[in-house]
Amino acid sequence: MNRRQLSTIALLAALAALSGCASLNQISSEVSSYGQWPPGRAAGRYFIERLPSQAAQTPPTAQAGVTPAVPPLEAAAHGALQAAGFQRAPSLETADVVVQIGARVTRYDISPWADPLWWRWGPRYWRGPAWTGQRFYSTPPGWRTSPPPDREVALLLRDRATSVPLWEARAVSSGISTELEVFQAMFSAALSDFPNAKPQPHHVSVTLPAKR
Repeated sequence: MNRRQLSTIALLAALAALSGCASLNQISSEVSSYGQWPPGRAAGRYFIERLPSQAAQTPPTAQAGVTPAVPPLEAAAHGALQAAGFQRAPSLETADVVVQIGARVTRYDISPWADPLWWRWGPRYWRGPAWTGQRFYSTPPGWRTSPPPDREVALLLRDRATSVPLWEARAVSSGISTELEVFQAMFSAALSDFPNAKPQPHHVSVTLPAKR
């Protein structure tokens, strides 16, 4: 191998490393959006409405007269909504749009039945019929890793005056991180089609916001 070939390999390795670092700063989500936003209507002012179950989980106020703390998930939605052109209203009465948000994380455990040779311990294999040339490997349960959990966020935008649903979107991604920046990026992905609707699931990549 000559020097030029070595230089080419080194360059390709550096580019691969840079692309890998860039992917770590992005979240790719599968997005679907629905509804018909009124033509010509601006984003306007919004107010996030908390369901009773969400209100019960709101962090308590440190002392009387102090503005209540904002739940982390709600803070993530605020950043995405404002990036999409909405302005936060100080109260429900002054808002043009009422927003409801939700999120969930679904974790998976590998069933032993997922491995047809789950009862075999050790990296053994069973050779299939001679005419197929197949080998079926079995690994110890501890060597198998569970798939990353699914993360999902959803938004529903309703007209405050009429309560008519105007627009809805959801975004789903896989990963182990549940930090605030991840959910803000997913909310941004969910709002990427606004004010249009695109029901067909499609992938949207969003760069993670810088940590403060």
